[in-house]
Amino acid sequence: MLQDFKITERWPATRPDVIQLYSLPTPNGIKASAMLEETGLPYEAHRISIMDGDQFTPEYLSLNPNNKIPAIIDPNGPNGKPLPLWETGAILIYLAEKSGKFLPTDPAKRAEVLQWLMWQMGGFGPMLGQFGFFYAAGGKDFEDKRPLERYHAEAKRLLGVLDKRLDGREVVAGDDYSIADIAIWPWVRVLFTGYSAGDALELESFSNVLRWHTMCADRPASKIAVNMPPKPE
Repeated sequence: MLQDFKITERWPATRPDVIQLYSLPTPNGIKASAMLEETGLPYEAHRISIMDGDQFTPEYLSLNPNNKIPAIIDPNGPNGKPLPLWETGAILIYLAEKSGKFLPTDPAKRAEVLQWLMWQMGGFGPMLGQFGFFYAAGGKDFEDKRPLERYHAEAKRLLGVLDKRLDGREVVAGDDYSIADIAIWPWVRVLFTGYSAGDALELESFSNVLRWHTMCADRPASKIAVNMPPKPE
């Protein structure tokens, strides 16, 4: 039962029969929201303020011991049992399999999509996150600029990998829009929004990435996801 999860004591469900999303519209948070919107799976969103330390509360840690967002609880998981889940890659794969959308069934194309999903999880996201810290957040005041130089160079290298991949392609992997696209585009978005790093990374030179990002960001589900969960009134 959903009420057996301690997190619901702090963030109670008003619709306990649908997927519960605990998130914030960061790049990783947007991935989960966008996927839920794209699939049409019913869900209820709860805002976890990482600025206020919500992710360190006992209630949140009872769901995700890694104190990161997002996380979900599916009250109608496998075999009819509630399923708690964290890590965006796992969430995207689970929701794709549950809905039958955005992950090819053909083994070769499925492997290709998962390959690019892992590329985002293991490289693109973490490296751009480190760049953002040293360029736009607390690390920008460090006197030693070697960390910034390292992550600046790696961010540009990875953008180059993505740009080359998208040359002549509409989507990152497979034949259709997939969880690979959903995982990657929010991390391109933050380079403009949260980091204001367009000039620093010479983003205009990555024309394939910009074209593809516009396509992804203009999807109706994406436009909802960047504001989900909404700020409290």
